[in-house]
Amino acid sequence: MQNKQVDAYIAKAQPFAQPILNHIRKLIHTACPDVEEKIKWGFPNFDYKGVFCNMAGFKEHCSFGFWKGNLIKDTHNIFTKDQGAGNLGRITSLKDLPADKILLAYIKQAVELNDKGVKRQVKPKVATASKELVVPEFLTKALAKNKKAGKVFEAFSYSNKKEYVEWFNDAKTEETHDKRLEIALEWIAEGKSRNWKYMKK
Repeated sequence: MQNKQVDAYIAKAQPFAQPILNHIRKLIHTACPDVEEKIKWGFPNFDYKGVFCNMAGFKEHCSFGFWKGNLIKDTHNIFTKDQGAGNLGRITSLKDLPADKILLAYIKQAVELNDKGVKRQVKPKVATASKELVVPEFLTKALAKNKKAGKVFEAFSYSNKKEYVEWFNDAKTEETHDKRLEIALEWIAEGKSRNWKYMKK
């Protein structure tokens, strides 16, 4: 069943993005006729016994990702390593999308995971000397919608950003994830670090 809020989101998207978002949406409904559409974190999410995928349109590209992407069997090597741009990377035209048959198979995998009640896997923390921090796609999108929080987060130190990212990565359920995002956007907009409550005044 289509949601009018998603209709409005696509209508407001950049002209190049509209056919991309409409096509992805059509494939999702084909793969899962019982899908429920929602606007969460400021962009379209698709729910069947829990969120299983989402899409978004930006000024110069679109993104598409799976909630349990690390559990999807990437047999056609279509996933990108840049998770900040969704599982498929930056999509600028319909030509950037995999063949319909392939993408449908991946979407069906995501639906099946929810159908079987498979839980989202949280990657264990690995000590690394690298200073490269991968900001999750959902947070990038949420910060793009919340201009004030986005500006503050951009100015945050590496350690402040890392604390928030790790907090989200540790969320094992969708409900916990949603609550933390709501709180984080409020705190970030106020210039507060993740552990501001424990800092000496």
